[in-house]
Amino acid sequence: MTGVKVLLMMGCPEVPIQTSIALYLSHKLTKLGFDVTVAGTTAASKLLKVSDSDGYYVKRLVDLDKTIADIIEKRTDFDVCFSFMHNDAGMTYATTMSSISQARMYSIVFGRNAEGLAETIEFDCEKIVSQDVHNPVRLKNKLDKVTEEVTK
Repeated sequence: MTGVKVLLMMGCPEVPIQTSIALYLSHKLTKLGFDVTVAGTTAASKLLKVSDSDGYYVKRLVDLDKTIADIIEKRTDFDVCFSFMHNDAGMTYATTMSSISQARMYSIVFGRNAEGLAETIEFDCEKIVSQDVHNPVRLKNKLDKVTEEVTK
């Protein structure tokens, strides 16, 4: 998958599983040969930096708002985007990305209101939905199935 650019978009890190899943997915996709960029809000990025201080799991961590601006200004784009969302703000970031980028969209919807939030998605994407808040295993298993599809 060399040359395939993947963006992981992280919003508010209020729900604990976001950080572990972002670290896991970044590492897995990098090992599969994808060019992975993780873009997060300030708080989400700080959690990743502390959790992965040597940059073992996340090779490229950037500011989410700057990345969106770069896509709008046509300075960059991605082939695939995984958007993390557990609230309306995450939905807004994903909706924005779907309208400005040519990336194939995957919405990772998690948290107690995941089912309801997923039902409000009005853009074209594959939905990965898990009502988990703390335990990342069920969401990890769903993402493993999706990453098998992405590599085909």
